[in-house]
Amino acid sequence: MSAIHRLSDLLINQIAAGEVVERPASVLKEVLENALDAGARAIEVHLEEGGVRRLKVSDDGDGMGPEDLPLAIERHATSKIATLDDLEQVATLGFRGEALAAIAAVSRLRVTSRAHGAPQAWSISSDRRDVAPAALNHGTVVDVADLYFNTPARRKFLKSESTEFAHCADVFRRTALVRHAVGFQLTHNGRVVHRLPPADPRRRVAALLGDEFLAEARELDTQAGAVRLWGLAALPAHAKANRDSQFFFVNGRFVRDKLLAHAAREAYADVLHGSRHPAYVLFLQTDPAAVDVNVHPAKTEVRFREARAIHQFVFHALNRCLADPTAGVLPTEEVAASIREAPTTPFHATVDSSRWAAPSRQTPLLMESANRAYFDFVAPSPQLADGSSAPPPPPAHEADDTPPLGFALAQLHGVYILAQNSAGLVLVDMHAAHERILYERLKTVLDGDPTIQRLLIPAVLALGPADFAAAEEHAPVLQQLGFDTAPIGPQEIIVRSVPALLGDAPIADLVRSLLGELREFPASQVVTARRNELLATMACHGAVRAHRRLTLPEMNALLRDMERCDRIDQCNHGRPTWRAMSLQELDRLFLRGQ
Repeated sequence: MSAIHRLSDLLINQIAAGEVVERPASVLKEVLENALDAGARAIEVHLEEGGVRRLKVSDDGDGMGPEDLPLAIERHATSKIATLDDLEQVATLGFRGEALAAIAAVSRLRVTSRAHGAPQAWSISSDRRDVAPAALNHGTVVDVADLYFNTPARRKFLKSESTEFAHCADVFRRTALVRHAVGFQLTHNGRVVHRLPPADPRRRVAALLGDEFLAEARELDTQAGAVRLWGLAALPAHAKANRDSQFFFVNGRFVRDKLLAHAAREAYADVLHGSRHPAYVLFLQTDPAAVDVNVHPAKTEVRFREARAIHQFVFHALNRCLADPTAGVLPTEEVAASIREAPTTPFHATVDSSRWAAPSRQTPLLMESANRAYFDFVAPSPQLADGSSAPPPPPAHEADDTPPLGFALAQLHGVYILAQNSAGLVLVDMHAAHERILYERLKTVLDGDPTIQRLLIPAVLALGPADFAAAEEHAPVLQQLGFDTAPIGPQEIIVRSVPALLGDAPIADLVRSLLGELREFPASQVVTARRNELLATMACHGAVRAHRRLTLPEMNALLRDMERCDRIDQCNHGRPTWRAMSLQELDRLFLRGQ
């Protein structure tokens, strides 16, 4: 081993580039952050061959003078911090003073800039390092060519042109989402991909994520002390197969933080099961001194001083947003149109309560008799839904106290409930809605002392070896859930009682499904943690089945229970439980007034 010696500046910068400049998208991120820190109001990005051959960013920010340009491409030179106190409460996107130096070490870099009020522009290149006069109206142009030309071992690890461009487009999209007041343009190989004028947040989200996201998203704005969370959270029906539609910003900085991602995932846990991932655009604002952004050179990781408090704040804010049944009596298409046509208003503007009013938590006295006929859907009713035993719903113009979901009119193919409210028509998937109601009740009951229903004739189930072993091993867990089971043979068990809410459920299917869940998670701690998923399985088997004929009182009772239930807009698997059509939509459908 040779003696210890100092590394050359070039080698130091190339080593640093391995952390800062992973690919063209990393370069674009750093240059865009510098442009925004310089106060740019318009930014143009030009890419060639996915940014590998060329990446040029032009902005109209403050610019730099000839004395600043040499320092701009030196390591540990910055205008954004000067002391340790500045580092502990960073308010800018960049602050480390090493991005341009790392980029210059692995590319052919040229920076051209003209400060406001300066008589002319100046430029500097990474190869000559001397400042020369240049032509530029204002702002700064950073031109990066031939990335990794001098480190071929690194260049060969880059992916195809389309893949590298996709990564650059993601960085562009994240930056444009958080800075909606800035105009952006993205060009690739001479073709304009995005042209985004300054706009309000809704228009910017629609331009980048599509109208479908807006139509299926809820707005939230919650504040506690100096911490505020606001943005848009998509309903579970808009869930994705990957995490590409998850955008979390902390003080204007895009982050991939495990704490925040876990809080969001837990908030969606009751309405989104399986391998689907929620979609959201969320902005967390807090005191810069309360969050440490100097964790990794890429600056996408942060650490919170009060991590548990932030986790709980984000979880409860999102949980309330998803639980509040305000998904609009208006259909999603009309909501999306109203959002697109809305004036330039920030996300946190007060929403018109007449359009987004939450359903009442009080049962109208008019429906007490209907609720008494409901019987929790446990005992089937012999009466058919012929409408003869129930009064017709009051006309919309006379029913000032019409509940949000209205009054039942009929049942369609034994699957859907048709109801009339003051706005128009409501369609309800009765199985999905009842599944959510049962699930929420099961959680409440299990938190206390479960009400047990003894079976008049105990059920005897023949099981396979794996299910039989699971029944023996997890008998205490089944007891906690309300099932009294015991082995009575080599591969047979007897079920003596079930939860009262599931008294009419198919016992054999329900128990076998639960045992299948328990087999996959044998540790009791894991079973406890997955309690809600087990309850979701129980609710799915216990909910009223399709093609079950319901009376009008039963249908109305279900509507009233829906209005009192949290998260009623989705079943336990993320499917919507109801939809609405306004009278205006129905009129347009039949060309009335045209």
